[in-house]
Amino acid sequence: MQIALSILIDVVQATSHTLTDRADLATPIATRITTDSRELQAGDVFVALRGETFDGHRFVGGAIAAGAIVAIVDHAVEPTETGDPLPQIVVKNTLEAYQAIARWWRDTLGTTTIGITGSVGKTTTKELIAAVLSRDGLVLKTQKNYNNEIGVPKTLLDLTPDHKYAVVEMAMRGEGQIADLARIARPDVGVIVNVGTAHIGLLGSREAIARAKCELLAELPETSTAVLNADNDLLMSTAATVWSGATVTYGFEAGDLRGQVTGEQLTVSDPIAQTFPLPLPGQHNASNYLAAIAVASVLGLDTADLVQGIRVDLPDGRAKRITLVNDVVLLDETYNAGLESMLAAIDLLAETPGTRRIAVLGTMKELGDRTLEFHRQVGQAVADRGIDAVLIVAEPDAAAAMTEAIDPAVIPCVVEIEETDAARSRVTEKLIAMLQPGDRVLLKASHSVAIDRIVTALVDRLGKS
Repeated sequence: MQIALSILIDVVQATSHTLTDRADLATPIATRITTDSRELQAGDVFVALRGETFDGHRFVGGAIAAGAIVAIVDHAVEPTETGDPLPQIVVKNTLEAYQAIARWWRDTLGTTTIGITGSVGKTTTKELIAAVLSRDGLVLKTQKNYNNEIGVPKTLLDLTPDHKYAVVEMAMRGEGQIADLARIARPDVGVIVNVGTAHIGLLGSREAIARAKCELLAELPETSTAVLNADNDLLMSTAATVWSGATVTYGFEAGDLRGQVTGEQLTVSDPIAQTFPLPLPGQHNASNYLAAIAVASVLGLDTADLVQGIRVDLPDGRAKRITLVNDVVLLDETYNAGLESMLAAIDLLAETPGTRRIAVLGTMKELGDRTLEFHRQVGQAVADRGIDAVLIVAEPDAAAAMTEAIDPAVIPCVVEIEETDAARSRVTEKLIAMLQPGDRVLLKASHSVAIDRIVTALVDRLGKS
């Protein structure tokens, strides 16, 4: 990245209307924009963000000493103890300035940008889309959990002229947040994979969640295309209230691109009429792959080479299969959990060939007054799908709700009602004691329950095959 500071100042002033002061700047060219003083390199611009628990203004002096050519601040920071002046651009809101610069950079490069949101499967779909598009050119994709008001600008500012595509994940915890992200990223293709119940405790209803997700469509440029999951009725009806532009739909029951799963193959109907190997197991992941194929069709890409298959390396805790000694396979889905993803994971476990199927489940968070209802549905799914044993690490009410439909005489059930290291250790020991060769073990809960520590303990104790 090479940005003339004079242009950067003009961008901040013209697009966000926040510029109130500027310093005389000795170095005219910036090489990077960063908000983390720990990662700062000589030639960077340092943006001093502030939040409830942090204030980047505390690190301005250190950033300049480390080689930053200027700091963007919301108030003038006093010189260092040596009296040396600190080059600063003073704005009213540093986050808004950061976002304005990111939007300008994305527009300047003109990179084809795909924005993705949804209640479940955003990250998996992002990875699948990136894998498909990478066959046509260099792809920049959201890393880690950089999918919020700070992470989306960070992603866009990593764009270079060499990138042909940017695949940007967009998350939300309240109304208006997806709209803000869409205004920054200005997607050429907007993908909504589904509307479910994640964050229902914050937003109150699935209808409110649908409206929040469809903010992506409301903010799409008129020349953009929406890619929507036609099997999700609430998504489709809500989308119709805010978007009338170009649309491509996909699904197993409806859609422009209709998919059918047979074994480990996905067959897509006309106009593609091709069969592809599934890169990830499970019907839910087949739907996510169908979304990626839909994006490729929107962009006019030939999907014929996908019949050879693609490889997707997901972050830990998402669709990970870990084979231990004695052919014990862990289905690691520990990154997070909501009702839809929990039910999909139980289906995946039930469909996975093996000696026995064991579920290690934990609390689903942020469900508000639907907590007991949704945990009951999970327990019912365990009973209905014939899972052989279940171990639960959950809050007392959630654990009680999950076990209502589980007959311990039919499905052995271990319950821990504390989300502590001690409880996780006890579950680990009990699981190890019951394991038999060929068992398949699903591990899933909301991230804060830390079921991933059980995965780590199992790998450490038993070893990979």
